[in-house]
Amino acid sequence: MTKIHELDTPVVLIDLDRVEANLKRAQDYADANGMKLRPHIKTHKLPQFAKRQMELGAIGITCQKIGEAEVMVEAGISDILLPYNILGEPKLKRLLALARRASLKVTADSTTTVDGYSRTFAGSGLTLPVLVECDTGGGRVGVQTPEAALALARHIAASEGLRFAGLMTYPAKGMATEANAWLERAAALLDEAGLKPEIVSTGGTPDLWRSKDNKAATEYRPGTYIYLDRFEVKEGVGGFEDCALTVLATVVSRPTEDRAVLDTGSKSLTSDTLGLQGFGRIAEYPDAVIVSLSEEHGVVDLSRSAARPKVGDMVRIVPNHVCPVTNLFDEVTFVRGDDVIETVPVAARGKVA
Repeated sequence: MTKIHELDTPVVLIDLDRVEANLKRAQDYADANGMKLRPHIKTHKLPQFAKRQMELGAIGITCQKIGEAEVMVEAGISDILLPYNILGEPKLKRLLALARRASLKVTADSTTTVDGYSRTFAGSGLTLPVLVECDTGGGRVGVQTPEAALALARHIAASEGLRFAGLMTYPAKGMATEANAWLERAAALLDEAGLKPEIVSTGGTPDLWRSKDNKAATEYRPGTYIYLDRFEVKEGVGGFEDCALTVLATVVSRPTEDRAVLDTGSKSLTSDTLGLQGFGRIAEYPDAVIVSLSEEHGVVDLSRSAARPKVGDMVRIVPNHVCPVTNLFDEVTFVRGDDVIETVPVAARGKVA
């Protein structure tokens, strides 16, 4: 059996035992607290992992783009939420075609988006469930008040080919309590208007373990929990021993005593810092700092590290933010311990539309 040290670098390694432990831990927590999971596949983009999430008890999956959903439907997954404003005739035609093959739900935060859905689905013989996207503090997209959520829900309910299905939000990290209060107010207004939401969907791995406090929510959409990363460790979601994805790199240069250079630059490691120092954690040299990235080189400051690697040594890096890393590689390699199990294509990689 091939061993990790025999691989060419850079390569993404996925520890299958850690993946399984992370998935089970989250599903067990959700089950214990009466929360349905609808995992976001943008982190892994792999149908086999999406299927495993559902085998463990997830009610369906979340895909950010139609291209991702098309890959998952082709793999046999049939219950998908698309939490994104879908605009433009090309995308709407694809959405209708996909809805003929699977159970889809979408979101909207404007009448323009809703009207596009209605034009597409009116007379099609299908009814599209639409959730109102709500800005509960994240400052990205979403209606701004519970009253605006009610108004848009009424517009959806009155639109041919559509059905009002509920509310969706992606709250800011650490604002689960505020988001819950927002959603409770909106749900009460909707209930009074005879539009009781069937689904109230929220998410965010950093607050996953507080999801029992989201009394208004009926489902939770974690993504990064499957792999974890350096940022999630900082947030206390798990430890480095739980991080399932690492980037295997080789030291290609030691130009000075305090500097090493890796074959992993911005095309292998995300340039996201997320407020952290450096561009990832080197497992074998945790006091070293990846201080800069060019396209194919990662420069490492060894001045605070007692141990120093040699040219040709391999190291494993825990990325700051794992989701972009998944989208940088055509394939990933599954491992258990030091054993290489198999290499698989990242099926939904690059699906940006």
